[in-house]
Amino acid sequence: KKFLIIGSMNAITYKEIFPYIKNNELWVGYKSFSGGMNFYVNEANYDASLEKQKSKIIDGHIVKNIMGCCWFTNLEHKKRNEELILYKHYNPTEYQKYENYNAIEVSKTKDIPMDYDGVMGVPVTFMDKFNPEQFEIIGMAEDNGKGLSGAEAEWDGLNPHAIINGKAMYKRIFIRKK
Repeated sequence: KKFLIIGSMNAITYKEIFPYIKNNELWVGYKSFSGGMNFYVNEANYDASLEKQKSKIIDGHIVKNIMGCCWFTNLEHKKRNEELILYKHYNPTEYQKYENYNAIEVSKTKDIPMDYDGVMGVPVTFMDKFNPEQFEIIGMAEDNGKGLSGAEAEWDGLNPHAIINGKAMYKRIFIRKK
């Protein structure tokens, strides 16, 4: 069956969802993660005290912006196959290695190095730019599900979060260029 589902972008790292993403059976939809998604609000349930929570009137309807939402689908779309232009070069002082995984930290998708062939840890927001012809998903940090880091990330079995300078990084997906 073909489907479109609205959900939290954090669902990408749920241990029940991630295997479908890794196996290329589910991916994110066309909309970018930035800016959230707008939803109509039923006027009978509208609370004016929530006005500061990004509600506005559009074409006479109350609309609320919800951050962190995205489409999940198995429908093809052209954005999914757009090549991400890489322009940065790998430098070991700029790209630190995790203390407990055999991968480097890339804190912003735009900073993925063009000349690094090893495993890289990227934020969840990478997924709206993921092109399966350009990148391979290896796994994700073990804080999101036992056994999902992938053998090539070589988790040391201690702290399941990806660690840099003793600090746990927020959910990381491990990728490699094809």
